Amino acid sequence: MIKSIGSILLFSLILLGNSSVLLSQEITIKDEISQQSIPSADIYSLNPKIRVRADVNGRFQLDRFKGCDTIYISYPEYATGVFTYEELRKVTGVELADDVLSIGETVITGNRWEQDKVKIPGKIHKMKMRDVELMSPQTSADLLESSGYVFVQKSQLAGGSPQLRGFGTNRVLISVDGVRMNNAIFRAGNLQNVISMDANSLESVEVLFGPGAVTYGSDAIGGVMDFRTKEAKFSPDSLKTYARTNIFSRYSSSSNESTSHFDVNIGKKKWAFLTAGTFSRYGDLKAGKFGNSAFLRPTYQERIDGVDQTIINKDPQLQANSGFSQMNFMQKIRFKPSDSWEFDYIANFSTTTDAPRYDRLILDQDNDGILDKAEWYYGPQQWMMHKFGMSHVRKRGIYNDMRLTAAYQNFKESRHDRKTGSTSIRRQYEEVNALSLNLDFDKVISPAFTLFYGLEAIGNLVNSNAHREDIITRETTTIISRYPNGSTWQAYGAFVNMKYALTEKWILSGGARYSYYEISADFDTSLFAFPIRSTKNSNSAVNGSLGLVYNPSDFFQFFTNASTGFRAPNIDDLGKVFDSEPGSVIVPNVNLKPEYAYNGEFGFVWSIKNKIKFEGAIYYTYLRDALARANFSFNGQDSILYEGTLSNVQAVQNVADANVFGIQGGIDIVLTKGLTLRSTISYQVGEEYNVDSAAYFPKSHVAPTFGRTSLAYKTRRFRIDVYAMYQARLNPEDLPLNERGDFSYAVDSNGNSYTPNWYTFNLKAAFFFNKHLSITGGIENITDQLYRTSGSGISASGRNLLISVKATF
Repeated sequence: MIKSIGSILLFSLILLGNSSVLLSQEITIKDEISQQSIPSADIYSLNPKIRVRADVNGRFQLDRFKGCDTIYISYPEYATGVFTYEELRKVTGVELADDVLSIGETVITGNRWEQDKVKIPGKIHKMKMRDVELMSPQTSADLLESSGYVFVQKSQLAGGSPQLRGFGTNRVLISVDGVRMNNAIFRAGNLQNVISMDANSLESVEVLFGPGAVTYGSDAIGGVMDFRTKEAKFSPDSLKTYARTNIFSRYSSSSNESTSHFDVNIGKKKWAFLTAGTFSRYGDLKAGKFGNSAFLRPTYQERIDGVDQTIINKDPQLQANSGFSQMNFMQKIRFKPSDSWEFDYIANFSTTTDAPRYDRLILDQDNDGILDKAEWYYGPQQWMMHKFGMSHVRKRGIYNDMRLTAAYQNFKESRHDRKTGSTSIRRQYEEVNALSLNLDFDKVISPAFTLFYGLEAIGNLVNSNAHREDIITRETTTIISRYPNGSTWQAYGAFVNMKYALTEKWILSGGARYSYYEISADFDTSLFAFPIRSTKNSNSAVNGSLGLVYNPSDFFQFFTNASTGFRAPNIDDLGKVFDSEPGSVIVPNVNLKPEYAYNGEFGFVWSIKNKIKFEGAIYYTYLRDALARANFSFNGQDSILYEGTLSNVQAVQNVADANVFGIQGGIDIVLTKGLTLRSTISYQVGEEYNVDSAAYFPKSHVAPTFGRTSLAYKTRRFRIDVYAMYQARLNPEDLPLNERGDFSYAVDSNGNSYTPNWYTFNLKAAFFFNKHLSITGGIENITDQLYRTSGSGISASGRNLLISVKATF
């Protein structure tokens, strides 16, 4: 009897368990190619109206949709899946495919809040991280370059200076997880800070083209590059822990590079943690074989038995003294006590080893066969960021969404250079401590009208010191620092943006911002005869934007906008003392004011019958009161003795104006299922007034026409991309005045500098064994072209074989 009762109970439990499974069938949503789950996808029905969201594992319960006519599954950048209930009842998983022709995707850079891209009156390019993984870029600079819309200049292997629409360096803005990276010593010369971001720890990258000053403040003239790092993900089940680990390793031949990366996510219902690290080592970069011999490395320097010697390079393609190493570490913590509140903390740390300044090491200004510099390298480039965030959601009140972002950043860099034959090396050290606070709000006033508004406060403290050291005796002598030690730069801003739907097809956007900045600096007159001991410089700026979007259908967008931007002078502009080039010295100028940009553009995106997509933009930007180097007098003298050399005196001044006109275009064609042709092109031309010559000359940081064309094929578990990258020629008369005669360019038969045109053919492929293991490989610069991107001081990689392996578990 007891056995019979036990059997009945056991049978009942099994039956109930099976019934539960039948009533709660679970569906997993996966990527068609990689077979990895797609988290947080939207699953919905229109009749009846039901909407749920997949969990972090890409899973949802089917029983909610019993009796529904049609079930839709959507996620940004994927084609929407359409299923019946009966179809889903027979499977345990579904696959979504890339939607290469979609014109709608979610972006953040427009107003610092997630929005539909088709409702923003400007060009924003959002990089698909699945494509980025296939490209396997070595640095974040290489990642931006792979977009086909961003031009990157390189002075050395350990670097990359992005240029947007004819502007670069401190006229474009870098944002990391909502925190501006630009600081008080971002210079007009090429910058390398973007490589501090770990390309392997990113979740999304967006590039906003054109002035973004209303939302982002100073520096956002050419555009904004917004990097979002990987999110720490919560567990969907309070009783279970979500755990996910990624391990990645890559080797590339041209620089003998080896990179290893890991990230580990541990998630509970209310707490989530993410730890990530990347370690990279790069040897000396080998350039291509076929091209202009001016881009080879025929000699290099070495100190042998206490004597500086110029050595014949046995392999001129090998760019001796260009290698470096880099380490990145990131820690994230998220806490969500309720549906309406969330808190997060992010710690980022990045450092390089000493990084040779390659473009200075190859200089032989006297053409005597002896290289001018025995040593020239940057010390470790260190960046540390601690960010605390808090967000709140509510239905009523002065906001619907609120986000507070408080951050502390620490930047360290140094420069070390020594002339050939000298035993004295100059060492300059800089450190910036940066604090920032952002408050961002949005408020839905009505279904047609939304407000975005916010406040920003920034404070930078600059520490700078320098000395000369005898490399034999190790004796040191204090010398004038690059910047005034203890100088400060502060900025404050308030902005408001609005979005108003005039009709279902027309959307009006506009905004305004007020900014105020202040600089304070004390000059050390004991080492350099500054005409003043201290100074304060302050000013304000008002910026605005107005844009219109027309969406007649889900397949067409037309936009136009007019906007202004500005750049406030910083410590690098106002207080720097340095030798910009042999025979010239830059001295401080305390009488500076902001430079202003005025921009107008038209653009469109048009997807036709799921076969072809066109996109384009035409723009014009005018820069007034531009800060530029020009001849200057110091204590009444136009030349002074600096570092033992009689040097022409120059200073940064508001003496220039500049303009840039450009066209950006792109096309995507679906040739057949899985086979897509994509091409981008960027044409820009600009000029800048030179006060010393009283004439206009081509503007610096305006890249020659460049683009990218690719033929990609995707099928289940496999994808391949064959692509070309290219750049047009810059003739001698097209070069900026201050770059004519520059040693980093090629020289024509008349002895004039120019940039040759170039192209590369490349191939990348990936195979996904399963959702846990994949392998990626490729060949870059297949034809081994010898070239330099315009304005670069180091030659690009020659033929490069690369392979990487990624494991997820």
